Formats: sequence, C-alpha cells, structure tokens
Amino acid sequence: MSRLIDIDELADYLKLKKQTIYNWLNQRKISGIKVGGVWRFDRKDIDNWLRSKKRESITPIQGDNP
Repeated sequence: MSRLIDIDELADYLKLKKQTIYNWLNQRKISGIKVGGVWRFDRKDIDNWLRSKKRESITPIQGDNP
C-alpha cells in the first residue's frame, strides 16, 4: 500500500473542495479508509480511479473537414 493521504491533501491533489470528496464518499464514487475518525486515501487507488474515468479523445475521420 502506498502512502495514505488525508482529505486535505486529496482535495489539493484533485483541485476540489473537501465537501465534494465527502459527497463522493457518501455516493461511493471513491473509496477511503477511516482511521481514528479521519478519512485516509491510498494515492494509488485514487490514481487508478482517475484512469478508469479517463475518456479517449475522438479523432476526426479523414475527409470530414471540407
């Protein structure tokens, strides 16, 4: 397991408000570990989750542009 980060570090990493992360936890969009009443997140799990949400760019078909 990689180093665990807290909710402040995760919010900074994702450039989101902490409330958004709490909402995602409640909606089970992301997973975390509660240690001593404080949420912790495995950076590798977050990076894997981000990759799973990645959209591929659509390459225009040749001949579509006049």
